[in-house]
Amino acid sequence: MVEEQFAMASLYAAKQQLRSLMKQKLAAISNESALSQSTVVSNTLKNFRPYADAKRISVFLSMPNGEIQTDPIVRHALESGKEVFVPYLHKNPTSSPDLPARVMDMVRLRDVGDYESLKPDRWGIPSVDPATVHQRQRIFGGPDAHHSEQTFLDLILMPGVAFDMDPRTGAIRRLGHGKGFYDYFISRHNAKLSSLGERGPALLLGLALSEQLLSSPSEGTVPVGPLDQTLDGLILGNGDIKRANHNKRE
Repeated sequence: MVEEQFAMASLYAAKQQLRSLMKQKLAAISNESALSQSTVVSNTLKNFRPYADAKRISVFLSMPNGEIQTDPIVRHALESGKEVFVPYLHKNPTSSPDLPARVMDMVRLRDVGDYESLKPDRWGIPSVDPATVHQRQRIFGGPDAHHSEQTFLDLILMPGVAFDMDPRTGAIRRLGHGKGFYDYFISRHNAKLSSLGERGPALLLGLALSEQLLSSPSEGTVPVGPLDQTLDGLILGNGDIKRANHNKRE
């Protein structure tokens, strides 16, 4: 038990140290560079077969700086007739000391007008009005939700602070912001798919500025624990597409 607690504390410290280093690195990226890289990522994604084939996707909505801007991706997906879901954070309806107090669901945008009506939160991220959530289709939902038990995602487009590729396994590792929202959501989503007897889990695709990929040992490595989800692919701001060796769905 003591060894496990020590390992968790060490993992937490390593993640916090990398987040601090990345915060400084990302702060030095100009808005012009971030926007230019975002355009490259958007155009690359449009020609990426798993995205083109996906019927139901989730897209993160961006902070004003320090990450890929997803506005053109959301608009393209909606205009292409895809069902587009975006993150919604709320209190966990299941109260337990072993579960997070706040969790993430994905709620569906109706159309471009609906997307444009979203108001920025305190971090500048466009956010769904909680008063409208009960009217929206959700992946998990609740007793007040308009949703179907058959609602699941084909593709999840994910943000991150830093990414790298495990040189031993070829896995694409992701460092998030530390709340575990995506890891827990994906775990629940996989469990739902399994209970429905559906095909394999949703494709997990990271979108990142080129500076967010740790490409050499001198830059460090992404520390991961047993609950951290690895990705199937990563699209970078220079147009490169990284694929995990385990991915057999392309």
